[in-house]
Amino acid sequence: MSPFRQARQHPWVIGGAFLLLLTLTRIVMGAILPLTPDEAYYRVWALAPAAGYLDHPPMVAVFIRIGMAMLGDTACGVRFMGPISAACGTVLLALAARGWFQARGRPASTQAGLKTAVLLNGTVALGVGTLLMTPDTPLLFFMAMMLWALAQLCCTGKGGWWLAVGLSAGLGFDSKYTALLPVAGLGLWLVVTPAGRAWLKTIWPWIAAGIAALCVSPVVWWNATHGWASFLKQGGRTGDWHPAKMVTYFTELLGGQIGLASPGLFVFFVAGSVLLWRQKDAFSRLLLCMILLPLTVFLQHAIGARVQANWPVVIYPALSVAASLPAWKGWKAASLFGMTLVAVIMVQAVASPARLSPHVDMTLRQMGGWPEFGQQLAARVPAESAVVVDEYGLGAELAFYMPAQRQVIAVEPRWALFALPHATCGEAYLIRSHRRRDVPDPAFFDVLAQEPDIARVRRGMVAETYAVFHVRLRCDLSGHMPDSALLPRRS
Repeated sequence: MSPFRQARQHPWVIGGAFLLLLTLTRIVMGAILPLTPDEAYYRVWALAPAAGYLDHPPMVAVFIRIGMAMLGDTACGVRFMGPISAACGTVLLALAARGWFQARGRPASTQAGLKTAVLLNGTVALGVGTLLMTPDTPLLFFMAMMLWALAQLCCTGKGGWWLAVGLSAGLGFDSKYTALLPVAGLGLWLVVTPAGRAWLKTIWPWIAAGIAALCVSPVVWWNATHGWASFLKQGGRTGDWHPAKMVTYFTELLGGQIGLASPGLFVFFVAGSVLLWRQKDAFSRLLLCMILLPLTVFLQHAIGARVQANWPVVIYPALSVAASLPAWKGWKAASLFGMTLVAVIMVQAVASPARLSPHVDMTLRQMGGWPEFGQQLAARVPAESAVVVDEYGLGAELAFYMPAQRQVIAVEPRWALFALPHATCGEAYLIRSHRRRDVPDPAFFDVLAQEPDIARVRRGMVAETYAVFHVRLRCDLSGHMPDSALLPRRS
């Protein structure tokens, strides 16, 4: 028998080889592509460890710190844990789906596991998300881990699996606050279903809740000691309310999910969710609760406020498991189409074959020309002068891409929450995007002169232009500049 025919009889071998190749490709691409402003900002988090930050919980910084410990202060180091966690999460979801089908006596349980894995990796959200390090990266891993533990729990009836459920739920919250939504779906299942109520009569879910509480306690402590800054920032989004734009918000939500899932896989997600209604087993009911409750929250929010396209990604692992239910043959083609879309995006990011404006080409706007821009700016600004910025993403990019001996100062109220040294008085050069149509804040700067503009360019295409001001920093009585930080230099 030929090796190929033997491999076909062992589909997990083919699946494992494909996942390994996909992971290696993602690692290589992560090393090639410049960091986005948000990634560079999260790198600063990793170099200024804390139990919380203004924008999100700290897990993304932990992932970056692990990658940097292994591969250095490089783009590959910053992103390394993305492909690795995606591969591990894929395996956990595949095992969850296989165990679910086996417990229900359904045939093709192995195919169900592989199908779930391929569907998840076929989404544009995961394909691009594994190349970029964002809070969604650890979030998706811990949601996959929680689903795997819950599948084992429901299929084996062994209460010890609740320990893994509590751990993954708590670490998911430490990744991004939207983890509360599928966890709330789990709570709903415990209350409204007979299987769930039976578990409430045991000690196991209460131990799981204690483990989760222990995991999230550092984040709560950080917020309590920093004026509840992160909770207020994220919770404040619910204060936006414009019902007159409801149609626009619903359209954006729908279009965003079709794009992030890819059109074909979006159909499988919807069909799988519908088929869950017909299933009577405990895990099916649990999946349904973990999908519908977050979806209801997003739909309710879209009545009067914008739902960011990446928010519903938190339920993509659950949707991928549900999407293994439809017995349609098009799942491979749908997944391949999604992977092709990701490949097109990556080719555009690296080689720019299409000459698109930054208004259309997000890869140009987010990643284009940063290494060259850092070197160009270092040549323009006198060596003895610091570079100062009042945009966190721009400052973080310059701290990464300018020569290591150059000092970058970030000025913005958010930096008061970081354990970083403040800037001292003196002259510097302020870099501001032309998107900022206001003038430099006189509370921070005395403008001495305006220098010629400078552009960030990728392969002849202008990504963004910046104004350059020669300024004097305004300091307090102690000789330091408030709301400023000396950003960590690249080692």
